[in-house]
Amino acid sequence: MIKGIIFDYGGTLDSRGVHWSEVLWQGYLQAGVPIDKETFRNAYVEGERALARERIILPQDDFLTLLRKKVALEISHLPLTPDETVTDQWVDEISTYCDNAARSCINEALPMLEQLHERYPMMLVSNFYGNIDEVLRSYGIRHMFKGIIESAVVGIRKPNPTLFKLGVDALELEPSEVLVVGDSLRKDIEPAEKLGCHVLWLKGKGWTEEEDRQTHPNTITRITEVMDWLERF
Repeated sequence: MIKGIIFDYGGTLDSRGVHWSEVLWQGYLQAGVPIDKETFRNAYVEGERALARERIILPQDDFLTLLRKKVALEISHLPLTPDETVTDQWVDEISTYCDNAARSCINEALPMLEQLHERYPMMLVSNFYGNIDEVLRSYGIRHMFKGIIESAVVGIRKPNPTLFKLGVDALELEPSEVLVVGDSLRKDIEPAEKLGCHVLWLKGKGWTEEEDRQTHPNTITRITEVMDWLERF
């Protein structure tokens, strides 16, 4: 019997299972940044490395603030030399596009989260930048989660199953009583299964073609399918 639920955040609740690089890429296209996708992906990786090395994202940053910092970092790694006005315009347009996209996904998931909140204690377990508490508050969903296990705070990153063990322990349940919902087979589903949790893989567009070809028996394509799965369980 499922007695508690753990959700991943980035890619799961805020992008319908689509890797965030794909969401950002659409923002770049909309802003008219003159680069190809491979160039963008290289800049994306460099930006992520910089965010991992330095404390650029602060606990009080909401998602739009995070995006502005993240996109500015990425653009700084592009082989372009736009003037400051153009750079600022790109940062604003891309960040606004992505924030609106995330808000749309969360609003879509909101009725389901409200129903689940009434029936189950829920935790959020995420590889994030140290500000996920503020992100959830700004989107109006922080109160639905009993707690948060965030990689930047605890010093452990998925796919280390310890991150999920901390979530299970916070729920005061056994792994066999917990459902884990995530968008990454390698970082969410496989470590949660190793721990003994039930799993649901929200599968969207991944980072690689290899990921896109992978399968799992417990796969959903829309976050709202969590309710259907629980009713059949």
